Amino acid sequence: MDEIRILSPTAILGYGFPEASFEEGLQRQPHVIAVDAGSSDPGPYYLGAGVSFTDRAAVKRDLKIILRAGNALGIPVIIGSAGGAGAKPHLDWTAEIIREIASEDALALRFAMIDSEVEKGVVEAALNEGRIASCGGSPKLALQDIRQCSHIVAQAGIEPILRSLTLGANVILAGRAYDPSVFGAFPAMHGFDLGLALHMGKILECAAIASIPGSGSDCMIGTLRRDNFELEPLNPSRKCTVASVAAHSLYEKSDPYLLPGPGGVLDLTDARFEQIDERRVRVSGSRHVDAPYAVKLEGARRVGHRYISFAGVRDPIFIAQIDDICSAVRARTAENFTEIGPKDYRLIFRIYGRDAVLGAIEPVRDAVPHEVGIVIEAVAHTALQAKSICSFARSSILHLGYPGRLSTAGNLAFPYSPSDFDAGEVFEFSVYHLMRIDDPTLFFPTVIENIGPTSGAGS
Repeated sequence: MDEIRILSPTAILGYGFPEASFEEGLQRQPHVIAVDAGSSDPGPYYLGAGVSFTDRAAVKRDLKIILRAGNALGIPVIIGSAGGAGAKPHLDWTAEIIREIASEDALALRFAMIDSEVEKGVVEAALNEGRIASCGGSPKLALQDIRQCSHIVAQAGIEPILRSLTLGANVILAGRAYDPSVFGAFPAMHGFDLGLALHMGKILECAAIASIPGSGSDCMIGTLRRDNFELEPLNPSRKCTVASVAAHSLYEKSDPYLLPGPGGVLDLTDARFEQIDERRVRVSGSRHVDAPYAVKLEGARRVGHRYISFAGVRDPIFIAQIDDICSAVRARTAENFTEIGPKDYRLIFRIYGRDAVLGAIEPVRDAVPHEVGIVIEAVAHTALQAKSICSFARSSILHLGYPGRLSTAGNLAFPYSPSDFDAGEVFEFSVYHLMRIDDPTLFFPTVIENIGPTSGAGS
């Protein structure tokens, strides 16, 4: 095999893709269809609550098209970070959709499920043995951080996926996985350079985002050879350029040249980008440097319940002293809820139009906006407490007197009625660390089942 062609339909399963682009990809006779299904970008709620951030109907639509194509061509379909966050509930949720499609379409599948959820006792043992390190500036891990988690997952490398491929699976569903792994495993099985494979996977995991105009809801194909790889968007309205591909190689990286992953570092120091024609780019020189094997852990714990209220302000006198007004409301709220105590709730004001995005590190401090939006957020142990605090803070700021106030009516303009919204449970990442392991497959148990007719599926 001199080259491997990998079709990436969409940046995240459930984000959709044009069927015309996908069909164009199938015409290139791909050897594998691979797709990322999740991310920690939407925050800790989905991991903590055990629910998907993608819609079931949207995921089923994408999967139906992908599974039919893989089955018809006799090529593997590999999916990583099932259900968004990749814990056991997310894996089961996505597996149910796959079984449903297989039943409806009479697809013959040798279906592998790779569980990425890690037992708390395993993480505690690793902590006690000194095998846990911080990741990205995360604080030192404590036992209570582990024990309070509802779910802890580990990012799988290529090895658990490679194991499923060697066992003949033609549909592989992994829990939480290192994004490039689902693209790098098949090339690794056939002896291709791991640095090139993982770099190509780093780009393909976001599908056509690395093209111009970029889109996470469109298809891209990668062609891996022994000493380079090529990228091409499958929608004729898009093109890859040296700038677009090189820019995406910097995506989600703290270092422009080095990207740590399970078992090593992707080194792009000598990477070269070449424009082949108007729509294709060739990449060479990427290297994988082996390192002690470690997997990234993600764990989320519940911290309370959230209520929010949103309102707008256009009074320049109010806006000029908005920090003092918010401080006064905080003080009044504390006086009114002495039975709860200031350590048992959080009252947050996000001022959109001023510094809601960057907060204290906002560099533009001298601009005076003509209007602002205020999000009042109350987080407490129970929904009732959060609702009461949010309601009190909202009514307080609505009618608070302040120096220079001329109006005797309310201070805020509410776009919605009711004005207060139940935003549900609140979770935070309490585990965001690296765990050194000796066996890359040990904590990723795999179950393989045969679904549907006994013939008609390839691998």
